[in-house]
This record gives sequence, structure tokens and C-alpha cells, in this order.
Amino acid sequence: MANYVLAIDQGTTSSRAILFDAAMGVAATAQREFEQHFPRSGWVEHEPEDLWQTTLTTCREAIAKAGSCAADIAAIGITNQRETTIVWDRVSGKPIHRAIVWQDRRTGDVCQQLKAAGHEPNITARTGLLLDPYFSGTKLSWILSHVGGAREAAAAGRLAFGTVDTFLSWRLTGGKSHVTDATNASRTMLYDIHQGAWHDELLDLINVPRAVLPQVMDSAADFGQTDPVLFGGPITIAGIAGDQQAATVGQACFQPGMMKSTYGTGCFALLNTGAAPVTSNNRLLTTIAYQVDGKPTYALEGSIFIAGAAVQWLRDGLGIIDDAAQTGPLAEAADPEQQVYLVPAFTGMGAPYWDAECRGALFGITRATGPKELARAALEAVCFQTRDLLEAMQADWQASSTSSTGGASGTGGLSDASSSVGSTKKTGQTVLRVDGGMVASDWTMQRLADMLNAPVDRPRVLETTALGVAYLAGMKVGFYPPMDEFAKNWSLQKRFEPDMDEPTRRRLYAGWKDAVSRTLSR
Repeated sequence: MANYVLAIDQGTTSSRAILFDAAMGVAATAQREFEQHFPRSGWVEHEPEDLWQTTLTTCREAIAKAGSCAADIAAIGITNQRETTIVWDRVSGKPIHRAIVWQDRRTGDVCQQLKAAGHEPNITARTGLLLDPYFSGTKLSWILSHVGGAREAAAAGRLAFGTVDTFLSWRLTGGKSHVTDATNASRTMLYDIHQGAWHDELLDLINVPRAVLPQVMDSAADFGQTDPVLFGGPITIAGIAGDQQAATVGQACFQPGMMKSTYGTGCFALLNTGAAPVTSNNRLLTTIAYQVDGKPTYALEGSIFIAGAAVQWLRDGLGIIDDAAQTGPLAEAADPEQQVYLVPAFTGMGAPYWDAECRGALFGITRATGPKELARAALEAVCFQTRDLLEAMQADWQASSTSSTGGASGTGGLSDASSSVGSTKKTGQTVLRVDGGMVASDWTMQRLADMLNAPVDRPRVLETTALGVAYLAGMKVGFYPPMDEFAKNWSLQKRFEPDMDEPTRRRLYAGWKDAVSRTLSR
């Protein structure tokens, strides 16, 4: 009898493997960081072999820590950094170029040309995405155009494309499975989220041959079995979801109107909109939250490119901290008479601004500004950006709720998830479920609640991304219960209630909006 599900969480700066037991508790975990490559300003790359080797190593380490073997593992789930693009040779399995990371902005000029030609409305209508270098399609086209002979090899079917989930599945199955799930496909700018298929018009527009594309499947499906050589026996891969969608599942945001926000390298907020997609009027993304039994559940998403990466900058770029955990105490001790704003547009600004050309800036610094004020500015930037997203989501959701053609009829507003944790329901008030490395900071979460003027719920299980994909895989093979039972088991660790007066909140946010307006390139 199997005892565990193995979750592979392949992220932007590290790879992790976590074994979850039958009660969805963490039985063993392993993590390995890998090198980031920045060949030019705005370019970000990974060595695909680093992604593979750290994944393989951490899986073996986690299995060994638990004293288990392949026969003890019911299934594997894979969650991954989304949009990161890899192209490899189908025969040798070797990548033809470094992976181009989701943060990379090298295709900004191509996206601007497509916008100028009037293609963005059609792309958005079909994919739910904006025309931005963030997404995989133009990255893939760039690789095919800049590696000698790649276009000819791709057209002849000798090359394979994939986001990281696809590359890992290929390697894990010994090249037998060239697959992805609907959540990752929905981030490529090549996939029609309404029809549930790769779209020929988009492929032609972005100059991508269909022959390189993987098969798109549900988020809980039979993706193949691992090569027995890797772990001493075959293990079924039964779950795949992009990291933010996996966190949505891990947070049990299964009802329309429920919202979660993940704080890692970037910040990503998703609002479940149910069985029908909601079109954004505020430059948010319409995406697939998860797909089970052939039925997609849609979401509105706001993407912040820089969240925890701003703390990394304080540590690695400026050298003013040694560890991320120092930022909360520093921020708490900052001079209240100074208000410093960091607009962390290191690789442009994401939602709701979508400005690929603007770059970061600091405002309000004085001779007395020091590490404490900079730490507070970095953490507050995350809170301000989350408010940007929340206000845009509320506007889109409310508009869809009152529209006869909207995809969220009958709800009338964002869900108050407090009912699931036994609190008194507050009519019309959003409750934000949070996860990711930054949420361990009480100071940051309290400031987030203050900026949103809404409760922020931190769950008891913080590994929500890995838990989400482990659940999908375990559910598929019958190791875990149906979704409604999973939702009942979600539990609260701490709720942060807003505790800031409205004039202060209004003043701080107005200063942020002014700083952003001075930073945008247009």
C-alpha cells in the first residue's frame, strides 16, 4: 500500500521535493537552489540541466529521508514556475538554448510591434492574456529564430517545446511523455482558453510551428510513469499545475469569489470566477485556475513581477541585510517621519500597469534614510501592489456580477472565506488567503491587512503550492478525497485584521500611486 504523494515544486530560484502523507502532512522535504543567469539587462535565464538535476536530487533526498521507496509513493505531482520556456532535441533530449525565464523582457520589441499592428485585442479575446514578453509564446519564437537551424528542425518535428512541467515530465518518463496541463498551456499566448486547444491563428501570428507543442491534458490526469531507473521503480505522474494555480488549489479556493495571493519571487493573486471566464476591463489576466474531468475553472489573475525579489535585492544587491527574516524587524524600527517608496520595476511593471519598459525607482530618500527605511519600503511595495490588484479585481468581478452576460452571476461580490474558518461573516468584505515565503513575516502581513482594509488569512499549512499539486495527483489516483472534503480540511493559522486609520491609509496609498506615475514609461 502506498503511503505518500511526492510533490515536485520547481521554482524560480530553487527546486523542492515534498512527500505528503495520507493526512496531507509533510513527511519529508528537500530543497536545492540553482544559479540565475543575467546575460543582459532585462534578460533572465536558467540552465535547464540545473532544473533537472536539482529536481532529481531533491526527489531522491526526500524519498530517502522518509525511508521510503517508489512502491510507497501513490503518485507524483509537478508544479512549476510558469511561462519559463525550454526547447530541446527530441532524440538527444538536450536543450538547444538556456531556459528563458518568465521574468525575461527580451521580446518587448516584438510585443510592441504586434500591438502596433493591432493584434492585442484578438490575442486577449482568445487567450485571456495581454501582449507582453512575460508569456511563453514570444520566448519560444525567439529561441527558434536565434539558434542556428532551429526553425527548420522544429518544422521537421525534431524539436520539442515545453514550460518547465513539460520538460520535467519528458525527463522523468524517459522521453515518453510530451505533455502539459491546461493551466500551463493557458500561459503561453498560444492556447485558446475558450476552445481548450492550441490555436492556429495565434501560432501563425507568433511564428511557432505546431509540431513543437505538447499535448494538453487536465490538471489531474495520467501523464505517464517515471523511468524505473530513476527511483528504483515506476511512479505515476498524476498531477500538473502551474505554481499559482496549484496554490489556488492548495488554498481550497474552489468557490467563485474566493481569492488567494502568493508571495514568492513575484506576487500572484488569483480570484476564482467559476465555470465561465470573466473579461477584465482593468488589464488583469483571464486564465484557467484548474481543469478536472475536462471542465476548466477560470480565474482573474494579477501578476506582480517583484515581491520577494526586492528583499533579495536588499540582501544580494545592496548588502544591507544578511537574511530575509531581518526585513520585518528593520521595517518595524524604521523612522515614522520618513516615507520612502520603492517602485520595484526591475523588469518592468505587471498588473494592472503592464509597462515592460519602466524601471525601478526610489522616492522620498533623505540623508537620514538607511537600511530600516529601505526594508520598510521594499515590504510596503508588495502591500501597495496587492492593493492595486485587489481594486482591479473587485471592479471586474462586480461588473461581471451585474452583467447579464457575465461569468459570475448570482454572487454579487468577492467571497468572504471567513465562513470556512468559523468567523463571523462580514458582508461585502474580502478575505485574502495568503501563502509563500514572505507571509512568515507578521509585520508584512499586518501592513498588508492595513493597506487592503481587509482581513488576511495565513493557513496552517504554508506549503500550499506543493500541497495543491500533491492533492491533484492524489485525488486522481484515489489517495485523497474529493474536492469538497479537501476544502473542509483547510485550516487557519492566523488572521490579520486591519488596524490603521483611514486618513493614514489614504495618504500612504496616494503617495504610492504618485511614485508609480513618475516611474511609468508612458
